[in-house]
Amino acid sequence: MQINEVPNAKVGIVAGSKSDQETVDKITAVLDQFGIVWEFNILSAHRTPNATAKYAREAAGRGLQVLIGVAGLAAALPGVLAGHTVLPVIGLPCAGGPLNGVDALHSIVQMPPGIPVATVGIGNGKNAGYLAAHIVALSDASVREKLVAYRKGLGDIEV
Repeated sequence: MQINEVPNAKVGIVAGSKSDQETVDKITAVLDQFGIVWEFNILSAHRTPNATAKYAREAAGRGLQVLIGVAGLAAALPGVLAGHTVLPVIGLPCAGGPLNGVDALHSIVQMPPGIPVATVGIGNGKNAGYLAAHIVALSDASVREKLVAYRKGLGDIEV
């Protein structure tokens, strides 16, 4: 399996299937707004478990600072990523199936102690992007400045 590695990427986005592309596009629009380099791969916790684990294990060594796992139904992907790295992992549950994403949300938020996954709302790709930007801003002054300006533009907010 060929992994898409982008030089200087800070955020690794991993989706469980091509059907998640619309949700991924919401993430990348936010990251692009802040000038954050990202990479995207389709990997499955169930269909490509070895490639998924390898990707997570090697992510920090390649300079990634945060991973976003996009998944629906059983939504094991974010937890599998978190189990193979100490990078922050954001879980993004996708709507779908008979439970319309509630099953995915529960799968992601119910991680065992010691293997946390930050979780955003069902289908909320924008918040996954914003949370990743906050994480990258910890070590990138340019992103931090853009994020502060964005937040001030939301209204009467002091940051």
